[in-house]
Amino acid sequence: MHKLLIQLGLRFDDPDEERSFVRSFTLHDLGRTQAAMVLGAFVYCSFSGMDWILSPDAWAVATALRLAVALLVLLPATLLLTRPGARPFAEQIYLVYCVVPGCVLSLIYVFLRPSFDHGAAGLIIVILFVSTLLPLRVTSFAVFAVLTWTCFALFETIATHENPGLALVNNAEIGAAYALSLYGVGAREYRARRQFRTARALQAEKERSEKALSDLRSAQTHLVQAEKLAALGQLVAGVAHEINTPIGLALTTSTAFDHTLAQLRRSAASGQIRRSQLTQSVDRLGEGATLIVANLQRAADLVHNFKQVAVDQATEDRRRFELRPWFAELLSTLDPVMRRKGHEVRLDCADGIILDSYPGALAQVVSNLALNAMIHAFPEGRAGRLAIDVTQVEEARVRIVFQDDGKGVPRENLQRIFDPFFTTGRDKGSTGLGLHIVYNLVVSTLGGQIALESEENVGTRVTIELPLTLPAPAPHGNGVLVPGT
Repeated sequence: MHKLLIQLGLRFDDPDEERSFVRSFTLHDLGRTQAAMVLGAFVYCSFSGMDWILSPDAWAVATALRLAVALLVLLPATLLLTRPGARPFAEQIYLVYCVVPGCVLSLIYVFLRPSFDHGAAGLIIVILFVSTLLPLRVTSFAVFAVLTWTCFALFETIATHENPGLALVNNAEIGAAYALSLYGVGAREYRARRQFRTARALQAEKERSEKALSDLRSAQTHLVQAEKLAALGQLVAGVAHEINTPIGLALTTSTAFDHTLAQLRRSAASGQIRRSQLTQSVDRLGEGATLIVANLQRAADLVHNFKQVAVDQATEDRRRFELRPWFAELLSTLDPVMRRKGHEVRLDCADGIILDSYPGALAQVVSNLALNAMIHAFPEGRAGRLAIDVTQVEEARVRIVFQDDGKGVPRENLQRIFDPFFTTGRDKGSTGLGLHIVYNLVVSTLGGQIALESEENVGTRVTIELPLTLPAPAPHGNGVLVPGT
């Protein structure tokens, strides 16, 4: 029987899966089932009116039996399902709920006159109720059918009939009702099992997809962080190279400074110093001091500017800042990297444009655009020009245009230019996250819009529009202008 049920799709091989299905099937929409059970108890008792019509002399006994079944079995079984501890036995409770009234119904017909002549109709109503409103599996319904039909046939043998042929008719009708109901219950269970297995498969796939998405986001976060650190590393290398020149000049000058001072000290100690020698030494010391101060000031400015840019990029603090001096500080850190490659950077920004936003995010945007242009716009190492134009287009908005005269972006790549991991330079170590980071920072963090236009062998133009004062909290962006050519 077990193997047959598996072949028919009415049982699962896995015991754990079978128990899980039974629990889900029998307790699904429990409130509706309990309401149906209360309705069934009411209908079972209400048929005492039919008993009065059939046999007034036996009405009291029939009504007492019906009320006893309702009060002692049907309603307690319904209330029992409200207790969480009884719910694992829900199917057994349903079985008791339907078997007891079905069997007692046959006993009621023994007292009624003309006895079982109308018994088939009453039992068929019980069968109809059980098969449609109670979540019984095929095996449980079969137990119900065997017990109630056996009880009906047993009591029918001790009853009297006005028409003896009705016994055959009654059993034929009841048998047909059991057969049709058994098929209906089986079809319902079969569909429920398929849906259950599909739901479990979907849930498992959903969990796998969520885990894969979580892993992907984690990997993307690490890659984005690596991209930021790589950009900052290039700035560090450029600034270190640039600082090396003024520090080296200051060191050379201080060495000559020390040599001149030693000669002057020896001459003064011998008492044979000449006026011309003293004047010459003082002049050389003054020139050396001027060179040392100038070169150390240059190095100090580079360190200060780089420190401010690094702090901005490492933190997410919002503050008010003027764009022109801020761009000057940022470009002073980018300038060593650009000049080493032979590129020229031009800034055109009016004074007095105050931005209340996140300087770190904006610094990351500009740095990524500059480094992306240096890598992709001039891949052959030829020198190029980068221009940054900043204008206030409205009372509350500023437009930043970043333009290069490089080789441009192919038309087929324009629609994917901001996609994560899209790059044409993967063989050179590019991750394809530079412009994706730019897009996310502009749209999500800075609350602006970004558009990219490009023409091959002419150059690329990136237009960014930002609000002068970012609303609090920062919006999740308001879209992207469609890239075009």
